[in-house]
Amino acid sequence: MVDEIRRSLSAALLHWLAGLKDLGRVLRHRGPSQFQFWVIALLIGIAAGFAALFFRKGIAALQAGVYGAPDVHFLHSHAQDLPWYTLVGIAAGGGLVVGLILDRFTPDGRVRSVADVIEGAALHDGRVETRAGIASALASFITLSTGGSSGREGPVVHMAGVISTWVSNRINADGITGRDLLGCAVAAGVSASFNAPIAGALFAMEVVLRHFSVNAFAPIVVASVAGTVINRLEYGDVTEFTLSTPGALQFYVELPAFLLLGLICGLVAVVQMKAIFFADKVGNQVQERLSLPRWLRPAVSGAMLGVIAVWFPHIIGVGYETTVLALTGGLLLGQAVVFTAVKTAAVAITMGGRMGGGVFSPSLMIGALTGLAFGLIATAVLPDVSGTHTLYAFAGMGAVAAAVLGAPISTTLIVFELTGDWQIGLAVMVSVSMSTALASRLVDRSFFLTQLEKRNIHCAAGPQAYLLALIRAGAVMRPMGDSRCASLEACQELVEQGLLVRASATLEAAMPVFDRADLAYLPVVLEENGQQEIIGALYHIDALKAYNRALAATAAEEHR
Repeated sequence: MVDEIRRSLSAALLHWLAGLKDLGRVLRHRGPSQFQFWVIALLIGIAAGFAALFFRKGIAALQAGVYGAPDVHFLHSHAQDLPWYTLVGIAAGGGLVVGLILDRFTPDGRVRSVADVIEGAALHDGRVETRAGIASALASFITLSTGGSSGREGPVVHMAGVISTWVSNRINADGITGRDLLGCAVAAGVSASFNAPIAGALFAMEVVLRHFSVNAFAPIVVASVAGTVINRLEYGDVTEFTLSTPGALQFYVELPAFLLLGLICGLVAVVQMKAIFFADKVGNQVQERLSLPRWLRPAVSGAMLGVIAVWFPHIIGVGYETTVLALTGGLLLGQAVVFTAVKTAAVAITMGGRMGGGVFSPSLMIGALTGLAFGLIATAVLPDVSGTHTLYAFAGMGAVAAAVLGAPISTTLIVFELTGDWQIGLAVMVSVSMSTALASRLVDRSFFLTQLEKRNIHCAAGPQAYLLALIRAGAVMRPMGDSRCASLEACQELVEQGLLVRASATLEAAMPVFDRADLAYLPVVLEENGQQEIIGALYHIDALKAYNRALAATAAEEHR
């Protein structure tokens, strides 16, 4: 009897394993069905949630080890009592390790972050770089643990992208499925980082996918909830920040103050973004003039941050303690102003020095400090009609972060979920709307899209701007010898006039030539060993048809 039971169990197990193999084969060759896709989305959400959790706890553990802090939530208070050489040595040593990692495992020595995930969603069928992504996560982990002044959300988002890329490659996912899985992973990573399931789902669609698809909404929400569950299993259902006093908003009188605060926060966000780009430009120039190896650049930046931390330990890491002080009114006006300026400079040095981390958490801190400073002035000028100055700190926190991310909807919801206080919603919404409206006109929509624009990747203007870069001239041309193709002699005449397009070029390079020369076609040239061979002709009408099909496919995906 026992033997029969064993044989039955063995047969059932073998049958189950065979079913798994068949499922894997189907997923690889045919792609996931709707139900299978939801299961994959759930699993990706769990994986991204654990990645975010381990990243956060790992940073806390390493920070506690290198600084000897009993509680990393009060790291700044502990660091101010450490010898100066300890602060400088930790930051410089961490920067050196970061530089060596990025030099060895990335082609350009640059940390991958949210901008690269946006690029992957738009241009690479929802895929991101895996090798460079893993190296970037490790570099950001060390940066945040050893004195770097940045945030953890950028590395978490890219780690989530690496997870979804691995899955998409294994199941041979097409572009639509790959982007949806990327959205699921990002949503789970963000929600696990901030215990914010609603904001996590909207962040994935608003910032990364940059469209709201009804078909993708449900699995993204499932993944986002899975990431939140992972967070709450460890930390419980608690909010990151708490409003110390009720947010009494005198609607008619005080609302103009929040409009003004939004404009100020928009300018502060622009200063923060431009400071990062300026620091990166200066870093490139200094590195070139001094012939510094690229692995040394983060070490120099780390040393600079260590020197600043001797007098202002508040810049270390994500700045949780200082943010809490700002939100609870624990700082004076002068301190809030000075800390805002110093933190902005520290973030610029960190990012310009090619260290790791993101910009969201620093934006929260800078926004809270800006809002507190404004609130202290506003409540002093009109004490009888204004609410608490901490309410301005919360509104400022959301306004600066929303302007930097270019994500007013998800950032507003993140502030709600970080605080658990929905009474501050009106003040946050007003300030966020004004800050994003102003900042988006002074940069290319957001920090991430401006980063891409500086790399000549035109995601800010929408699909109509970047889709041309996805279509190769060689894929659209009419080959030489085709009855519909121009003759070799006619093509040769145009080549002699310099009117041609290379086979490896995209329609982004070809369309301006059509506009200038007013031609019906351009010769397509293949270059090998310095020799040019005419292999076909790219017709203007064919290019426009290909572009139109790409636009139609994108519109169909966004509205499915």
